[in-house]
Amino acid sequence: MSETPPKLSSPTSDAPDGHETVAAFLRDAGLVAPNVTPRFTPLTGGVASDIWKVEAGGRTFAVKRALEKLRVAREWLVPVTRNVSEVEWLQVAGSVVPNAAPKVLAHDAAIGAFAMEYLDPAQHPVWKTELAAGRADPAFAAQVGSTIATIHAATAHSDDMARRFANDALFHAIRLEPYIEATAQAYPDLTDTLMRLSRETLATKIALAHGDVSPKNILVGPNGPVLLDAECAWYGDPAFDLAFCLNHMLLKCLWTPPARAGFLACFDALAEAYRARVTWEPLAELERRAARLLPALFLARVDGKSPVEYIVKENDKARVRRVAIPLIASPPERLAQVRDAWAEEVG
Repeated sequence: MSETPPKLSSPTSDAPDGHETVAAFLRDAGLVAPNVTPRFTPLTGGVASDIWKVEAGGRTFAVKRALEKLRVAREWLVPVTRNVSEVEWLQVAGSVVPNAAPKVLAHDAAIGAFAMEYLDPAQHPVWKTELAAGRADPAFAAQVGSTIATIHAATAHSDDMARRFANDALFHAIRLEPYIEATAQAYPDLTDTLMRLSRETLATKIALAHGDVSPKNILVGPNGPVLLDAECAWYGDPAFDLAFCLNHMLLKCLWTPPARAGFLACFDALAEAYRARVTWEPLAELERRAARLLPALFLARVDGKSPVEYIVKENDKARVRRVAIPLIASPPERLAQVRDAWAEEVG
């Protein structure tokens, strides 16, 4: 997914560019009166969906519509049916941790769109934007770790969750193939290890995972973190969410070097808060899986299908590779092994 925080573009009326279908859905749902033309303001920055701020009749809300072809350089096709699971994840998360997800107002599976409450950026800044400015707050990172662990704990070993989020094919298409398997193709010496990691991750069925716990999808809300963009929701390995988010704490060290110590402190706080709430399986087992996923995801954000946009210098890419490749070849057991190797690299 894109690493660019959402920004407001110029507003448009209900023009012949797909808005009519969405406007009809909103009218059918009772969110827009029949005689009102909604005002659409695109929220740019996403690669997987069209997202708008919609204003109509004194009401303001957000609408998201899934895209079949993602906006990335290499062809990446994904079924729009993922929209259904995203809506369900938001509803589950909000019921487990109040205010952890925006409230869903209406959903139309046929067009792959849903409406949700609009959260004003003034009160809900994007965590990625805060990190980019060097505002690395370990206390907030700990809240993120606690939130995702609480959702994992509440959904672990649930036949209902397993049935509702049986999204192996989707998770493989959106996460494992473009990240881990695409990276495997670039490194013949690591191919067997990375492909085995992909297979083992897909085969692990323990709890409901968000799949894209990234700072760009987390708002710093007045009542704690608010998670967005659950298109990858999948009943599978909770360790993936932990590793995916911790990966960004490492990557940000190259984006905003003066805040490196803060980012590493966020890594520690998030990991510790998460570990403190692991009750559904032996902690050592979960940490082992997360620790093995972490260097693979680290390398993937340089050499996979969806590289982060802020690591462009070859010497920075080389630093990621210097740390990640040996750790993939000799998989670690603890998250601290990855963190410490990176801390030594960046100084």
